Amino acid sequence: MCGICGEIRFDGENASPERVQRMGDCLARRGPDGSGQVMRGRVGLAHRRLKIIDLSEKAEQPMVDPVLGLTIAFNGCIYNYPELKKELEAKGYTFFSTGDTEVIVKAYHAWGRDCVKRFHGMFAFAIHERETGRVMLARDRFGIKPLYLSQNDKRLFIGSSLQSILKSGDVDTGIDKVALHHYMTFHAVVPPPHTILKGVRKLPPATTRMIEADGTYDDEVFWWPEFAPKSGDEKLTSDDWRDMVMEAMKLAVDRRMVADVPVGVLLSGGVDSSLIVGLLAEKGQKDLNTFSIGFEDANGEVGNEFEYSDLIANHYGTEHHKLFVPGDELIQELPKAIEVMSEPMVSYDNIGFFLLSREVAKHIKVVQSGQGADEVFAGYHWYPKVAGANDPLAAYQRAFFDRDHETLGTHLNPEWMPETDVSKEFVANHFAMEGATEAVDKALRIDAHVMLVDDPVKRVDNMTMAWGLEARVPFLDHELVELAARVPADEKLKQDGKGVLKEVARQVIPSEVIDRKKGYFPVPQLKYLSGPTLDFVKDALHSDAAKSRGLFRKEYTDALFANPSEHITPLRGSELWQVALLEMWLQAQGV
Repeated sequence: MCGICGEIRFDGENASPERVQRMGDCLARRGPDGSGQVMRGRVGLAHRRLKIIDLSEKAEQPMVDPVLGLTIAFNGCIYNYPELKKELEAKGYTFFSTGDTEVIVKAYHAWGRDCVKRFHGMFAFAIHERETGRVMLARDRFGIKPLYLSQNDKRLFIGSSLQSILKSGDVDTGIDKVALHHYMTFHAVVPPPHTILKGVRKLPPATTRMIEADGTYDDEVFWWPEFAPKSGDEKLTSDDWRDMVMEAMKLAVDRRMVADVPVGVLLSGGVDSSLIVGLLAEKGQKDLNTFSIGFEDANGEVGNEFEYSDLIANHYGTEHHKLFVPGDELIQELPKAIEVMSEPMVSYDNIGFFLLSREVAKHIKVVQSGQGADEVFAGYHWYPKVAGANDPLAAYQRAFFDRDHETLGTHLNPEWMPETDVSKEFVANHFAMEGATEAVDKALRIDAHVMLVDDPVKRVDNMTMAWGLEARVPFLDHELVELAARVPADEKLKQDGKGVLKEVARQVIPSEVIDRKKGYFPVPQLKYLSGPTLDFVKDALHSDAAKSRGLFRKEYTDALFANPSEHITPLRGSELWQVALLEMWLQAQGV
């Protein structure tokens, strides 16, 4: 797990070592264990390393294979690299290192851009071909590893964070109106290729991009699962689905234990993370480190779920670490959490993951985390609403959108409004794609391919990597997801959602955790803004920078400040926090 960046020129100029160095230095938090830079005329790549697999310097990056004429900068982990290495050795390839990076290089040489179809894992990488000058970029199936881009006729910058792109010093930092519409409407989800800044894009997940020496390129999507049954699935019983998911889940968790350092678990006390702990314990994992976080109560809402995380930790005898964050520390650390966000992310979970990761990194370098289960196994409250609706698209919008296009027009100043309802159009087009004939499967597909990538997955990557911590997400094992996509909707919707997964969990973990009310990372101080937290956001929105930017109508922000608790989105978020977070992020990036 690391950070990568680079510059590729198309105008005959050489890449700048100084510029690439600046971009790489910006990624130091992602890779505190080493750094490297390789300049090849018009192409320069840099890397920051977090040592997880092959701790020797033989695995340093960027990695150059002089025999094959390939240079790679890679961020991520290929869990099945030992199997692929054996296959490549059988084809005659020899290896000078023992990790997964060199396996990617040889796999690319052997199978070309299709090599990514063989990888089980999370990855973002750039490979430069010495002979042709071509560069291939790749991003894993769920975009677990980020890859930001900024391209014009003269050059391309790439980076593991948007901030590293900004360090190039040559980027249009104007606000992208389409992205702003998504942020304010599609619950802060900004689908690729957009980011909130005009000059920065992102490579979509499950995509390879082949870039020629003149800057022309083509994209290939290498994974797009059908959200539909296979022939014979209609004969499977509930017990069959449960047993198949159990086996796939065991394999997914087991795959993510590959490391040359210890692996722990972020334990929220919910079904998903508890199941991971239970499966590891069943497999005989000893001295497992687990980690939980809690915050102060606010407005009658409890700020922790220690009751359930303690239950699991005690049940399995884990080395459990609990972090309680008082209100004054929350305010103190919020600016730091906002600064490390590659994009403005409104979920309250961010500060939780940021502070929890700080604590976890004192003990270990790798954790497994439960993100993705709700989007894969239908755990959210809107799936039943969509399934039973005459108009599934409208039902999805009512449940998930923070506001409609007409309302947004009363919140944004006119110059920032797109001409059309771009967020509704995006979701409508996604729902209309072939496959996923059932309404709930259409919702699951867009959530798995879009919302998951640019909300919880991005959040976990940003906040853990801010402390040099690698997070692995077994619920996003692509074979597990392919299986879940086949499971009939009614099996997933049972038991108030995630029915088939809960049946798996009942064979492993205590029922008290399974049958509890659905929880989340509660940070009530950010939902019910008052006192110091309210002062914090007032300072941002009343600043000269916010006034000169002029994104929001004054009458709207005045109404938010007059009574913050009255302005709550359908997904129980604070409108004031959403507005302020965007402005605070822009200011933190110097935009």
